[in-house]
Amino acid sequence: MRLFRPFPFPELLYPEALFRISESAKELCLTFDDGPHPESTPGILSILEAHKVKAAFFCTGRDAEKFPELTRLLISKGHVIGNHGYEHLNGWKIKNQDYFENASRADEYTSSILFRPPYGRIRRSQYNVMKNKYRIIFWDLMPYDFDEKLGGQRAFNMLKTKIRPGSIIVLHDKVNTTCLSFLDAFINYALENGYAFVINPLSNKK
Repeated sequence: MRLFRPFPFPELLYPEALFRISESAKELCLTFDDGPHPESTPGILSILEAHKVKAAFFCTGRDAEKFPELTRLLISKGHVIGNHGYEHLNGWKIKNQDYFENASRADEYTSSILFRPPYGRIRRSQYNVMKNKYRIIFWDLMPYDFDEKLGGQRAFNMLKTKIRPGSIIVLHDKVNTTCLSFLDAFINYALENGYAFVINPLSNKK
């Protein structure tokens, strides 16, 4: 079963984490997980630049270390960099100390301020420690652009029907993403329907 929004009542489990940037303003926040990667990042950047839209990229430390020129390019273009762990680890399946060390290892290559749990899976005990160091960012809407079986058109249609004021949208910066097939059309659709794209609520420091 696909949960296009996080599981029910996540704010109760993670009360200080961010899921939406607003509940009233017609603003959206685009975020991209798992990069950077030379087969996807340049295409995403080209589309964003054409629309003068800024986004937040939650990079794995491993890939940010492997492709430092892409990380520098993201920063030079005014995008926000976030921490997605050094390795893409599932917090439900790993010891707490290993989870903390994996995130800290990525600080040097990504961010020591913003953190997005890989898979959105983080134990409450992990969260209670991590929130003291990072601003933890989840999302309001995920169109499963990493699922090639779903396809780009269905992902695009889902975004069109489910965006709402303040949605933090998570897409993926990786080889098998379908977002490159609909990102331009989605940005046009959102702008034509009165939405603006912002990243300021994410870039603010704790």
